[in-house]
Amino acid sequence: MSEASATLTMPGYLPRIAGREIQSALRRRGAVLIEGVRGCGKTWMARNFSRSEVRLDDEAALLLASSDPAEVLRGPVPRLLDEWQNAPHLWNRVRRECDDRPEPGQFLLTGSATPHDDLTRHTGTGRISRVLLRPMSLWETGQSTGAASLKKLFDGGTVSSLPNEALGLRAIASAICVGGWPQNLRHSEEDAVLSVGDFANEIIRVDIPSASGVRHSPVMVQRLMASIAHNVATEAKATKLASDMDTGHPPARNTVAAYLDALRRIYVIEDQPAWAVSLQSKSTLRKEAKRHFADPSLAAAMLGATPERLLCDPAALGCLFESLAVRDLRIYGQAERAKVFHYRDNTGLEVDAVIERDDGAWIAAEVKLNPSPKAVDKAAKSLLRLTAKTTRHRSSSLACLLVITPTGPAYRRPDGVQVAPITALGP
Repeated sequence: MSEASATLTMPGYLPRIAGREIQSALRRRGAVLIEGVRGCGKTWMARNFSRSEVRLDDEAALLLASSDPAEVLRGPVPRLLDEWQNAPHLWNRVRRECDDRPEPGQFLLTGSATPHDDLTRHTGTGRISRVLLRPMSLWETGQSTGAASLKKLFDGGTVSSLPNEALGLRAIASAICVGGWPQNLRHSEEDAVLSVGDFANEIIRVDIPSASGVRHSPVMVQRLMASIAHNVATEAKATKLASDMDTGHPPARNTVAAYLDALRRIYVIEDQPAWAVSLQSKSTLRKEAKRHFADPSLAAAMLGATPERLLCDPAALGCLFESLAVRDLRIYGQAERAKVFHYRDNTGLEVDAVIERDDGAWIAAEVKLNPSPKAVDKAAKSLLRLTAKTTRHRSSSLACLLVITPTGPAYRRPDGVQVAPITALGP
């Protein structure tokens, strides 16, 4: 079991990788805003760092926030304002308090939705730091050893380890369906899968209208989320999604765009943008983003998938496994100030993930459900083709070529390509 899942710092709290980012932000800024999809553990995370709190999903607290906002902000610091977007006028009060008492670590704010007017976009600079909390990675839930540390790979390290016989493909299928939701850690697999289905229904019927302000048809949103699930880890355009939503009366383009924006505002979907890189060849880069949910379990729920059903459908399992890998790479990359992209050009060359750090260092990764030497060899050839196409400057910033498998050993190939199972990846 990893250190992250073995050490409890408060009852019910499992330390998260993003906690380091929050600690740093509290030392530097007057307030820290923790954002992310509902149920990913923002409140427990914030409580681990706060000394007092007010919950703004409570009616009495909301009334007080309207009548006497100064009282809501009063208390030992850091003071937690949970679900602050229910009282968005507090944003400017927090900003003002950070000006009046210019000490770091005054406030923690958590939110499961971006306010409609995007008031946080233009204010809070220099006062309020933002941290995105995603669902838990396999390392955080104790299902990965972390031996293939992303930091180690960025530093040029090599990883070699024997396979974990206790975690086979069935366990990976289960991890996909159960997801990285903290509350599911105490449930049986069956109950956890049902819990994700309940959450998906709440997104459709409750979260979008209450958190985004978008008037919607639950049936159409359900069809949209099902279409995203069918097209997860692909570059499906909005026109394709709209076609899947067609019930005889095709939705207008702006309707699909509004629903997609609403899902982004509540952090339910997170697109994987295309990598913008200079090439020394004449290949034309594709610019479409890949579709992903915040957690692959939401896609599995929309597909009605269980671990057994996924094991009988390798195509669906492969797409969801790629989405699982992208989720974890995003979480591990966040600790390295890195973002996750994908690559595709007009010659047919595709690379599933490019993890690029803010200093320009990058790792290219292929995700393969089949861990056989033949499949790994094909993936390695794609990675090597990509490096041959990049300019000399970008090639010099390459830290690692990586093939991610569901199971098997971790080893470095003679051509320099690192192979590692997802159950060995870590921050």
